[in-house]
Amino acid sequence: MKIGLDVMGGDYAPGAILEGAFDVLGSLKTGERIVLIGDEKVIREGAIKEGIDLSNFDVIPSTEVIEMGEHPARAFTQKKNSSIAVGYKLLKAGDIDGFASAGNTGAMLIGASYTVNVIPGVFRPALVTAIPTSDGGRSVLLDVGLNPDSKPDVLLQYAKLGSLYAKYVLGIKDPKVGLLNIGEEETKGPVAVRAAYDLLKDNPAVNFVGNIEGNVLFTEKMTDVVVCDGFTGNIIIKQGEAFYSIYKERKLKDNFFECLNFENFGGTPVIGINANVVIGHGISRRRAVMNMILQTRDVINADLATKITEEI
Repeated sequence: MKIGLDVMGGDYAPGAILEGAFDVLGSLKTGERIVLIGDEKVIREGAIKEGIDLSNFDVIPSTEVIEMGEHPARAFTQKKNSSIAVGYKLLKAGDIDGFASAGNTGAMLIGASYTVNVIPGVFRPALVTAIPTSDGGRSVLLDVGLNPDSKPDVLLQYAKLGSLYAKYVLGIKDPKVGLLNIGEEETKGPVAVRAAYDLLKDNPAVNFVGNIEGNVLFTEKMTDVVVCDGFTGNIIIKQGEAFYSIYKERKLKDNFFECLNFENFGGTPVIGINANVVIGHGISRRRAVMNMILQTRDVINADLATKITEEI
């Protein structure tokens, strides 16, 4: 297995990215290898600084960087030798099995659609994450930022995609699906959500348990998969980050709030495309990068893209 890593992407690149890559070495199994993609001189200098033998890695040089504030589509097409563009070339060619980056999110998504493409039959790919619950469980949440305004048929498909992720990545058999709404009654909510409810309850391929409200998120595991549009999902995960920051500022100690630390997850997989791609937070430091790499390995091991293709 080869995991491609964008060394140049993120607010703290390349230093934090290399540190995370070096930290993950002890967790790799036989046959697993990290492919560092970026400025070769920077990579070698970083290895010397950390006392790391680069023979433990593959190094693929790139000469350009897509900055965080650049226009995603324009930058991806114009900077053909950027670390993100090179990573996707390797992914499409099958030279790496998965690609992870904490760089420009828009460019990562554009790269996916321009190179490895969306799985035929998938209306809209989604960003997915697992949120902790106070009873020690985890629930899959999608979409968390890719599609801010989702139609009913897209929400139905998110339920299917989220169920596959829960089953094959988290190991949950026959995952229960809930639709995030302002009330449990099926007559509540905006038109798109009410229409999605009707589609979900009539679909035998989804273990749908009904609407759930925001006040049960993080508190108890009522469902294994929570479906919502990307606007709502992104607000939820950013709110979780805010609560974690408040918790740290007040020097509190609690195992549950530690689970809200995004560094423990590392990144959000893109599901619904013909490849294994994980996008990290732009502010990722070494611990987050290490976990982003490990999460990419989990997605590769789950062979999620193939299973989604078969299901869709």
